[in-house]
Amino acid sequence: MALRDLRQQATRRGPDELLAHLKSFELEPRFSAGIWYFSPAGSRFHDKYKPDLNIEQRLEIAAGLKDYGLAGLEAHYPNEINEDNVELWREFCADTGIKLITVIPLLFWDEAFEWGSLSNPLPEMRKIAVDRAKATLRMNKRLDTEFAVVWPGIDGYENPFGVDFTAMRDRFVDGLVEAMDEVPGLRIAFEPKPYEPRGRILFGTTVEGVMLGNLVESKLTNPENRKLLDEGHKLCCMNPEIGHVLMGYEDLAYAFSWPLSEGRLAHSHWNSQPLGNYDQDLNVGVVSPEQLDALMYTLKMYGYTGWFGIDINPERMPVATALKINMDAIRAANDRVNAIDHESVLHCQQHPDKTRGWLEAYLIRRRALKPEKLPPLSVVSK
Repeated sequence: MALRDLRQQATRRGPDELLAHLKSFELEPRFSAGIWYFSPAGSRFHDKYKPDLNIEQRLEIAAGLKDYGLAGLEAHYPNEINEDNVELWREFCADTGIKLITVIPLLFWDEAFEWGSLSNPLPEMRKIAVDRAKATLRMNKRLDTEFAVVWPGIDGYENPFGVDFTAMRDRFVDGLVEAMDEVPGLRIAFEPKPYEPRGRILFGTTVEGVMLGNLVESKLTNPENRKLLDEGHKLCCMNPEIGHVLMGYEDLAYAFSWPLSEGRLAHSHWNSQPLGNYDQDLNVGVVSPEQLDALMYTLKMYGYTGWFGIDINPERMPVATALKINMDAIRAANDRVNAIDHESVLHCQQHPDKTRGWLEAYLIRRRALKPEKLPPLSVVSK
């Protein structure tokens, strides 16, 4: 598959152009899910609440969600997809029409990665990670996926004393560059996370992810990659996850605007999360639904056309039930932002001195079950 064109995300629009865009463009959520949480994960603190499922059993559940809107799956290499079961995946995709949209290198689990994967200071262990990244990119190309998510969960540190941070970051960047130049023409979707399992993870915030993209692309040399970059496409893009963004005390709408402003938002992972805390992967909208609506509106403003990847940990309900809840939550949020009075919202943002308090009062009424019980809101002065 040719690279999805993300360049329109970076379009700068004046007030009139933005209003016309908001009135004409609607998000069309396409839903994907990570195959990893279809079977229960281990925990330090409690036993598994559900039986383990093999890949065939997980795919059977996914197939049953096709009519509800599940259109894509995501899997790690080599534990969930590999050379031995790749034909099973091919047959599943052909039979159901559900697409495998990304194969993710497993760069955080193996004992070899105790001291990091691409950033590992031990050359022989780092080579294992670089080779894993190359093999994963080859699998993505073989299966014609849209991008390869990269999450550096084990690349980081706890004790900052004496750490050569620049060398650590350089090793990570150079490892990605080596893999991308050996298997060119593929897009990376980098997923930042500030901490857990490491005390601090490299490139852990959204803006650091944008910086990583620029660093990697500045070092790519393969002619196929350089041609795409010269055409204005981004190759080291991003897959922000709502939970990870909030763990870092970032604001969702503002954080996502960074990769969007550079045409780097290749994918998005959806759940909910308290500010800070451990990575909970709660269902979409359970915590801070107002942040959800603000994020959806930002995606609408920038014309996002990518996937809505649901990344949750449904410990206490069936995964099929959880996925339906999350798809419904995103659809409902999309309906809410489409029904907004875009002209008044933009006017408030452009004339804050003349519209003090109007937007907050308007949003209260939009969220009220019985807005007629509240005093009528005056028309915003234009």
